[in-house]
Amino acid sequence: MTLIRVSARIAGAVLLIGLAGCAGKPKELPPQPVSASSSTQNGPVMPAQQQPTGPVPGSEADFLASVISDTVHFELDKYDIDAESQGILRSQAQWLARYPGKSVTIEGHCDERGTREYNLALGERRANAAKNMLVSLGVDAARITTVSYGKERPIALGSDEAAWAKNRRAVTIAVN
Repeated sequence: MTLIRVSARIAGAVLLIGLAGCAGKPKELPPQPVSASSSTQNGPVMPAQQQPTGPVPGSEADFLASVISDTVHFELDKYDIDAESQGILRSQAQWLARYPGKSVTIEGHCDERGTREYNLALGERRANAAKNMLVSLGVDAARITTVSYGKERPIALGSDEAAWAKNRRAVTIAVN
């Protein structure tokens, strides 16, 4: 045999022995995370069934869970706030009072009837009417922005009074 063949066989044998040795090695597992009941915790640990659940305080989900509604509705070609809408906006003002660092955007919407320009203007008046009510209830006007989508973002499709009534609205969205 030549020296090259002997070297190749030795290298192959060493490789096989090395692979055989690796096959029997147990894998090392990563360290287990420290449990919540570890002595490094400062304070009592609640059992899993008592951990707080629900939306994060001050979040959009908390806003939706805490207020009567995020939406006030309007009559055809109107932007005045009726008694039902006043109650909805009062609940929104109370939430905003709890979270003085939070702001809202009020979106004004219309039904499909009328021109685009007319509905953009009407949507703006609806959003501003809701804003003015919140301001009258003590919310700083600087925390409220308004935007009008006119008839561009309907939530109910259809050309009947039921769909139109759902689309004539102002929607409050909690931000930051």
